[in-house]
Amino acid sequence: DEEDQENVVQEDEEDDDDVALDMLQHMNVAEKLDYVRRKVNEAKLIIEETMREVKVNAERSDKAEWAISLCNCRIEELEAGIKEESERREKLQRTLDSDIECIEEAKHDVERGKTKLYWLRELREELSSKVKTKKEASSQAEAELESVALKRGEMVMEIEKLRSQRDVFNLRVEFCKEKEASGLVSKEELTCGYREYVAEDIRLATESYSDRLRLKSGGNWTNVYRGRIKHTIVAVKVIGDRLSYEDFGAKVQLLNEIRHPNLPKCILFEYMHNGNLRDNLFTSQRKSRRSKILKWHDRIRIAHQVCSGLGFLHSIKPNPIVHGRLTPSKILLDRNLVPKITGFGLIMHSDQSDTKPDVMAFGVLLLHLLTGRNWPGLLKAMSMNQSSILRDLDQTAGKWPLELAKEFGALAVKCSSVNRGANMDFSTKEIMKELGKIREKADELRIKGGYEEATSSNIDEGDPNDDIPSVFMCPILQEVMKNPHIAADGFSYELEAIEEWLSMGHDTSPMTNLRLDYQILTPNHTLRSLIQDWHSKKAAQASS
Repeated sequence: DEEDQENVVQEDEEDDDDVALDMLQHMNVAEKLDYVRRKVNEAKLIIEETMREVKVNAERSDKAEWAISLCNCRIEELEAGIKEESERREKLQRTLDSDIECIEEAKHDVERGKTKLYWLRELREELSSKVKTKKEASSQAEAELESVALKRGEMVMEIEKLRSQRDVFNLRVEFCKEKEASGLVSKEELTCGYREYVAEDIRLATESYSDRLRLKSGGNWTNVYRGRIKHTIVAVKVIGDRLSYEDFGAKVQLLNEIRHPNLPKCILFEYMHNGNLRDNLFTSQRKSRRSKILKWHDRIRIAHQVCSGLGFLHSIKPNPIVHGRLTPSKILLDRNLVPKITGFGLIMHSDQSDTKPDVMAFGVLLLHLLTGRNWPGLLKAMSMNQSSILRDLDQTAGKWPLELAKEFGALAVKCSSVNRGANMDFSTKEIMKELGKIREKADELRIKGGYEEATSSNIDEGDPNDDIPSVFMCPILQEVMKNPHIAADGFSYELEAIEEWLSMGHDTSPMTNLRLDYQILTPNHTLRSLIQDWHSKKAAQASS
């Protein structure tokens, strides 16, 4: 079509040329010139128009090339995007296939879970039925158990009474056996006396004082041996040269006249299978296999029985016997944890009538039983603060009943302050009455249970020393130290307190009770500076 149009245009132009030649032949020169000028101008206009069209076409061509280049870039980007999208679709397809497989597995799991749930519901119903039956049986068993517990409690109280009676009867039976064996008992009259053993009997019983039979657990027992005489286990105490034969005979005679279930036989002791109270009471001393953990009700019973023996000594006429050195190591425990007071008689005299030292020592003993602590500052630190005693109850004794712990602690404070105030006439007889009431309550609470336990939350104290760092406190005085010194055991003490401790003849640590390697005291300047800084901060806080 384009070629036909071009041919038509050429034919029209040729026709115009022919017409123009015919016209020129009939024109004169001036007309020809004028005609030529018009044609030249028309040609110029056509050339200018053509040049404009060429320029416009060139610009259009540039724009077309730029558009083509832009389209090519866009095409490449689209191809890259299409490729990326294809890869993404493939990944999504694979992920979708994987998810479909997981969904199928989940469906199977759900089906299996539904099946299990169905069986579990049936099992739960069956278990609920069994639990209901068990609860009914448990309620019935608890009622029966409570009845049995009450009966058992009554039996325990009866057993305790029978045990005390048994101990007394055993002592009487042993005494009678000894007298019959020595020929000192006649059918007409039974008199108090003691059996004498020859040196050969003692050597045979102790295997010639063998170190293997030497008792070394706690306290100064290095002169006491375990032996067996006539199928009876005894403890043999070797006195040495401290007493003359006359004094020795007089003391043995005095001891023979003392008869009480909580006082042992001398000089051949009845053997105490559970050692002394110190070894059983203090954690650092529990090294022997025979040491036992004493529960709170045992401690109350032991205190009551010790007070009974001590009161018996104080009731002797015309002058009471004062022990003077009553400590946990002087109290022995037999196979049934019945206490026996020892450590008196061969050294102490019966001409002392003031029993206050024994009462004070018994108060300290009550503190030991309550707290399980074994350090010399116990009395000074706690005797005037019942709350501190209750706060430091020995946890190994079990859960102390709050009411009994308070009464026991109050009695300890009362005994330890016998030298001052309204307690100056406090005697073992009065202590015995109060301990008897405490023991009755203890037996009752032990049987029935359901008592309020003594804990840090229900003890009213308001102690101002709660915010004092424990390292600032002297272990002996339980006060903030002013001049701390380090001893051989590694602990820091107030200088005056540790010097007084060492001057009393002690060669053991107040904290660990182990022997000190040396008695040199070293000033603890670092601790002293810390204490001074602490005092300064407290003063600044108080002033602000």
